[in-house]
Amino acid sequence: MQEELSQIFERSANEEFHNSSPLYEHLSLAIAKDPEMLSLAAHCRKGERAPNLFFAAVHLLLLKGTRHPLSLYYRSLSGSCAATDDPYPTFRAFCLEYDEEIRSLISARMVQTNEVRRCIAIMPALILVSREAKGRPLYLVEIGASAGLNLLWDRYAYDYGEMRRCGDMNSPVQIKCAVKGKVVPPLPETFPEISARVGIDVNPVDVNDRDHALWLRALVWPEHEERAQGLQRAIQVTRQNPPTLIRGNGVESLPAIVEAVPKDSVLCIVRMFTPIAPISRDRLSSLVAAYGAKRDVFMISSRSHGRDESELLFRSFVNGIKTEKCVAYFQNHGAWIEWLDAG
Repeated sequence: MQEELSQIFERSANEEFHNSSPLYEHLSLAIAKDPEMLSLAAHCRKGERAPNLFFAAVHLLLLKGTRHPLSLYYRSLSGSCAATDDPYPTFRAFCLEYDEEIRSLISARMVQTNEVRRCIAIMPALILVSREAKGRPLYLVEIGASAGLNLLWDRYAYDYGEMRRCGDMNSPVQIKCAVKGKVVPPLPETFPEISARVGIDVNPVDVNDRDHALWLRALVWPEHEERAQGLQRAIQVTRQNPPTLIRGNGVESLPAIVEAVPKDSVLCIVRMFTPIAPISRDRLSSLVAAYGAKRDVFMISSRSHGRDESELLFRSFVNGIKTEKCVAYFQNHGAWIEWLDAG
């Protein structure tokens, strides 16, 4: 078990935190060689990404006001990396001092990052859906919605550079990203009508609950100040415009939800960065295909593509005819997008 966990921390350092979070990269490499820390991390909830969950638990305790020299190494707490020496001995001491609290958190909590910058990929994909749906209202269902922040995608402003902007320019959430390649993502003058916003999650996050909102903040890496600010602003928007959140398994809950889709609306399912077992993935595909044989349906999802980027997949059943294609590549935290679909 420890050997496998050690490999997970080392892989996360090299593939996930490298060039993105120097603190977590350094700590991950050190933990990978520390049996005592690996023993503590082994209490992480099964099926969760152990490094992200472990670091979020420590981050949460610090954000809640736990006084410790470790906070000097966190830009999210000190405003800068006030300490410049090796952070690991201090991190290790913190974990040993608060081992019970950390064990309690990592055995119960889940990695439920709600990254609003990923809307730079979701938004143009939904514009593509609207075009193919001939402008009919969209009935949005997100699987693995966390707090449902991305369901409010049309309440945000988007800037793709070179004066390519759209959305609510007065929104507190201003999302910027770079565009790679020669194809510009579809940017509308007005957003489509949304008839419903439904999020499904095994453990929905209530942004009106201070502890829930702070957990979302703790999941943002310490150096990512812009992401953290965007999260806080999106939480404000969501508190004013709460979507419908349903507790349950996304695949199992879907049949009952789709029955409620009005005849004049088009169902669009969104599943971004939500891991599901192969058997559930197959069942989801079967459910979408069965529904698509009766009514038009669209599905937007992501798939890992390289170290820090993903594919944006677009699937549709229009008049019973299936179409599936990759329409874009994008950086996992929304820093850039490369739109492929010129149709």
